[in-house]
Amino acid sequence: MALDGLLLHALCRQFQEILPCKIYKIHQISNTELLFHLRTQREKKNLLISCHSQYNRINLTDRTYPTPEEPSHFVMLLRKHLEGGLILSVQQGGLDRWLVMEVSLRNEIGDKVFRKLYVELMGKYANVILVDEDNRILDALKRIPPFENTKRTIQPGAQFTLPEQAVKQDPFTAQTVDPQQPLHQQFDGFSPLLGREVEARMRRGETFPEIMAQIESSDSLFITNTPKETQFHLIPLTQYEQPAKAYPLMEGMDVLYYHKEEKDRIRQMTGDLFKFVRKQLKHYRQKLPKLLDAMQEALDCEKWREYGDLLYAYGQNIPKGTPSATLTTFDQSRQVTIDLDVRFDGRGNAKKCFQKYNKGKKGQEHLLEQIDLCEKEIEYFEGLEQQLELANFEDAREIREELAALGYMKPIQSKIRRNRKKAKALPAITSIRLANGVTLYFGKNNLQNEALTFKLARKNDLWFHAKDFHGSHVVLDCEQPDEETLRLAAMVAAYYSKGRYSSSVPVNYCPIRNLKRVPGAKPGFVSLTSYKTIYIDPEEAVIDNLLKENA
Repeated sequence: MALDGLLLHALCRQFQEILPCKIYKIHQISNTELLFHLRTQREKKNLLISCHSQYNRINLTDRTYPTPEEPSHFVMLLRKHLEGGLILSVQQGGLDRWLVMEVSLRNEIGDKVFRKLYVELMGKYANVILVDEDNRILDALKRIPPFENTKRTIQPGAQFTLPEQAVKQDPFTAQTVDPQQPLHQQFDGFSPLLGREVEARMRRGETFPEIMAQIESSDSLFITNTPKETQFHLIPLTQYEQPAKAYPLMEGMDVLYYHKEEKDRIRQMTGDLFKFVRKQLKHYRQKLPKLLDAMQEALDCEKWREYGDLLYAYGQNIPKGTPSATLTTFDQSRQVTIDLDVRFDGRGNAKKCFQKYNKGKKGQEHLLEQIDLCEKEIEYFEGLEQQLELANFEDAREIREELAALGYMKPIQSKIRRNRKKAKALPAITSIRLANGVTLYFGKNNLQNEALTFKLARKNDLWFHAKDFHGSHVVLDCEQPDEETLRLAAMVAAYYSKGRYSSSVPVNYCPIRNLKRVPGAKPGFVSLTSYKTIYIDPEEAVIDNLLKENA
């Protein structure tokens, strides 16, 4: 379900409680999301505006978001006109799905000016529009030229007009309801979902004003997970059998949308990475059989030495122009027929055979190197593919950095803001504090695995890795864990590997001191000695509970 006008009405009411507040920083965290850092008289707040076609919303949030280092043109304009300004009011357009923030600030010459920021949350038409005192559009997150919409142009310089609004009743003042017409067609701010809920409650004896009073006074969001999708509103949705879970309104909005939008941001970040990695895999998988065929031909080079020896021995009897020669081997065991180059005599053809032999011998060494390199590249990119399937935004960024550092991709300026101190810090390694006081660490990409194993872990810590699968390095910061902890660490290693959907996955484990870097190998590749192996069934529910407990 999308945000409706009554839910926006409740959100707007809570925004008004923190006014006036100052805008001190603005970021665009994805193609469709803006983050405003606000300062009230008592505290700092973050305001998120999303114009995603499915997840469009506006709410205060305590979540942290990656912020691009290079701002977009629209963000630069917002900073110019809004940063340092004071939000004086936040008003909703009736009970429609848009609101306007009025901002007061001083311009370059010190004069007081006013700007309006319209936030329209209408599904795929969601938009953020900056307007000046003359009602002239300065810019918008999504520009709409005249040829796309003749009634309403959204682009710099155009006069701003409000979205069209159907004439309906105000549900807070209405006393009667037409039972023949759906409620969302009668009243402002109603979605079909809320209309069905109110109708169901009225059939059970509640009155329309009573239900509206509950909606008006609610400061909670009730979320119901149905078999088809997640539904939510300001009152419990009794039309469903599943129970509703209540959250404070702003927190509930984050619970609903944060992980969905994070996945969308990850898709934006990893889309080109997946494409690149799979392109490389396709290239090397096609190259390997060709190298193996060439190697087989190179291994046949011994026959050319034999042909050369025979032709050299009997060449004086073979004149130019002879197309082939049948000769008996030196041990008299068989006869061989040799195709000849008619431009040369026997000795000349012997020389050509020796050249082919020498080329084949040298080619074997080169081909062995190429086959080994090709197999390692396939292994490397298969590992990256598996890591990207489980990556969050930060993991994906580190994978991009790794590919750039190794020369596979062109180095680009990081889209994630990082100061110099952070750049030198360890990657974002996941750590989980277990109930018995032991800490479990695991990496989700090669850079994290490398840093965990060779920088963070101590020599007596236990190291785990799924055998014969690409996967995470897992470390327990203890020498002798109990059986339950040992199996849990092995399960994490099995789950965060290519074998996560297999059963009885073998997991090798040993002290860190038994590990060595593979010389010349890429980050995260190790060799180990004196290890033990445990077999484990990965269980997604166990891993999910473990992560939730440590969230």
